[in-house]
Amino acid sequence: MRRVVVTGIGALTPIGSNANDYWDGLKNGVSGAAPITRFDAEKFRTRFACEVKDFNAEDHFDRKEARKMDPFTQYAMVVADEAILDSNLNLDTIDHDRAGVIWGSGIGGLMTFQEEVKSYANNDNTPRFNPFFIPKMIADISAGYISIKYSFRGPNFVTVSACASATNALIDAMNYIKLGHMDIAISGGSEAAVTEAGIGGFNAMKALSERNDSPQTASRPFDKDRDGFVLGEGAAALILEEYEHAKARGAKIYAELIGGGMSADAHHITAPHPEGLGATNVMKNALRDANLKPEEVDYINVHGTSTPLGDVSETIAIKKIFGEHAYNLNISSTKSMTGHLLGAAGAIEAVACIKAMENSMVPPTINHFTDDDQLDNKLNLTFNKAQKREINVALSNTFGFGGHNTSIIFRKLDD
Repeated sequence: MRRVVVTGIGALTPIGSNANDYWDGLKNGVSGAAPITRFDAEKFRTRFACEVKDFNAEDHFDRKEARKMDPFTQYAMVVADEAILDSNLNLDTIDHDRAGVIWGSGIGGLMTFQEEVKSYANNDNTPRFNPFFIPKMIADISAGYISIKYSFRGPNFVTVSACASATNALIDAMNYIKLGHMDIAISGGSEAAVTEAGIGGFNAMKALSERNDSPQTASRPFDKDRDGFVLGEGAAALILEEYEHAKARGAKIYAELIGGGMSADAHHITAPHPEGLGATNVMKNALRDANLKPEEVDYINVHGTSTPLGDVSETIAIKKIFGEHAYNLNISSTKSMTGHLLGAAGAIEAVACIKAMENSMVPPTINHFTDDDQLDNKLNLTFNKAQKREINVALSNTFGFGGHNTSIIFRKLDD
């Protein structure tokens, strides 16, 4: 099997509009939650979210081009640009037939779908639709746009597995490179679900926090008083590259992507397995794929959404897999700061792992106020403040509605 390394990163998040600013927000424990500005949320049970700040599409695209893209595609294009620039790839010399785009989005163009249906309903049901309705809405269009811009003619698709989507995309890209089907991939995920339909739909499920009096403290993974997740939006991109290809061009290498695991809970459409069965299996599968022992892992960026059931089942799974070493790990949920980016979560959290390794610092789980007796409070959940630590191996978990589970493992390059 060929080796896969990360040679470029890009991020657009609620706490930073590029990878470096995002990392500054993480290490300083900044919350991206605030009252919703995108629409009037006064009638909703949840009136706040983690929105991308100060994003103007016309700073990145001409007006005509921007109107053809849903925000989730705009976000994808922006972070792909940042990652390509960061990688210092010479696009004139690479083999474009061996460069691909494998992206992730759980929902795709939700804002476009919502606005087109509203327009139809408000026009006496006259069937007038924007000719770009379908291409703006479909989840795969983000990968299509990226490949067109860079003429990447290799494998090109989008994975859809709810909140596990971006991590699924990274695993697929890793495997395509390992197996020799391509040398370079732009991979990651994007999501833009902070809309009336997004907030209303998750409210109907009782999945969102309703702490309207204190949005910045609403995402509180592992806290006794957590009451649901905070919806986020944004994107992140990683340039994955075959190791010898990267070395031959003198690329900066952030980390090696050494393994990935997938599993299904096969239990419930939205609730996690109460004993963490799927989460246990996916971490076991990732460790096997990476040929690692559990005690070699230093840091876990957990799914940790701030839901009553999910946080408990994930810690149960960690203890099953890591045994006594679970107490030597640093564990944190960066969703406490960014909110939950749904299908893009795995991408921004992969970047968080890479930056944590690069800076020897574990980002915190903020908003911890009260211990939860359902959890093992001896675990180091990195509450409230970042902690210095040499991180050689980092594992990232993402789990999605439908029981989809994914884990990926990064390692500092050892040669």
